[in-house]
Amino acid sequence: MTARNGAPATRDIPEQRRILAVLVFSQILSGAGLAAGITVGALLAEEMLGSTGLAGVPSALFTAGSALGAVAIGRICRRWGRRPGLALGYGAGALGSLGVVAAAAVDSAPLLFVGLLVYGAGTATNLMARYAGADLASPARRGRAVSTVLFATTLGAVVGPNLVTLTGRLAHSWGIPRLAGPFLLATAAFGAAAIALAVLLRPDPLRLAQALAEKAAQGADGAPGADDRTAAPPPRRGQVVMGTLVMVLTQLVMIAIMTMTPVHMRAHGHGTQEAGFVIALHVGAMFLPSPLTGLLVDRVGRLWTAAASGVTLLAAGALAATASPHSVPALAAALVLLGLGWNFGLVSGTAIVTDALPPANRAAAQGLVDVGIAVAGAAGGASSGLIVVAGGFPTLALSGGILALAIVPLVAWAARRPAATVSATAAPRTETERA
Repeated sequence: MTARNGAPATRDIPEQRRILAVLVFSQILSGAGLAAGITVGALLAEEMLGSTGLAGVPSALFTAGSALGAVAIGRICRRWGRRPGLALGYGAGALGSLGVVAAAAVDSAPLLFVGLLVYGAGTATNLMARYAGADLASPARRGRAVSTVLFATTLGAVVGPNLVTLTGRLAHSWGIPRLAGPFLLATAAFGAAAIALAVLLRPDPLRLAQALAEKAAQGADGAPGADDRTAAPPPRRGQVVMGTLVMVLTQLVMIAIMTMTPVHMRAHGHGTQEAGFVIALHVGAMFLPSPLTGLLVDRVGRLWTAAASGVTLLAAGALAATASPHSVPALAAALVLLGLGWNFGLVSGTAIVTDALPPANRAAAQGLVDVGIAVAGAAGGASSGLIVVAGGFPTLALSGGILALAIVPLVAWAARRPAATVSATAAPRTETERA
């Protein structure tokens, strides 16, 4: 709400705490499902298809499925709210995971491709949940709301890759290839998240935000009580494009390097468990720093954090390119930087985009933004194997880092247009916050 002295609201409404608690719970569950495709997707495809050049196909498929899922989830959320959209997305992810398990059991490449495509809806939902955390957040706390939802993914996402051996044994005991084991975990994880959201996400954050926006619009004559977090200015398209480009570049680079790291490690004598350990650290770095990132976004500024993303990803690519392929610590350090750079880009880009969109058309526009992110991931995944075959893993890593550095001049250009990007640079702070 607007303070009596006219300063912008900095406290969230009471319902926000419950909504964040439910989202945190569902993200913990779904995190394990998200990690399955990251950890063994490329290895499973390499084993079933017999080609390193095709090892990037799973990443391309489930990120393409993520694009389709983002469109569908965005439309469902716009029409019926976040609760049905997110619950159906996770339900589809569970179905796709089960399809991957079935494909491995019968050694069917077509079924594998279909399963991975549908599995992508779960990964899309996991990312789109961050928007639900921001729906009712005040502008001054929006970065922290997004980061809270992302942080919750850490537990499941870090535990998941380290269960590769255990779930592999379970799958083997059922007569299923070991590499399909993590997708058994994904089936249960996505299914549980879908049920949790369908039952517990009340009130629906987007529907409530829209209702508050309508109420604020009716009192738009300046009467006290109008809520600046839900007032509906026209969308700022330049700001939406800026935030989208930051997230697209970080996603493309992260997916490309991450996808081929397990393949690169196995080619140099490392086992599945070692690759799983490196990916677990990477996934932890993708989500664990979120509280700090959210604070940076809210206090230091959206654009500064976005610029830090480009620099961090360049460092990750350079380290991955020069690290000894026999050194697990060096590769792990590179993947940690890769995850951290992605986190900087996603949290800052999400805040920039959400700042620019009124609640009435927020869900559909956010869905389209995530389509761009998913398409970028699909491109990174599809091309990663081909680049490695043509020039080697160091070429992939270094070229990815250089590409990510393009975020810096993009941010510099945006910073020269203060009138258009004021909300993207830093959220307004009240006198109380400054004190």
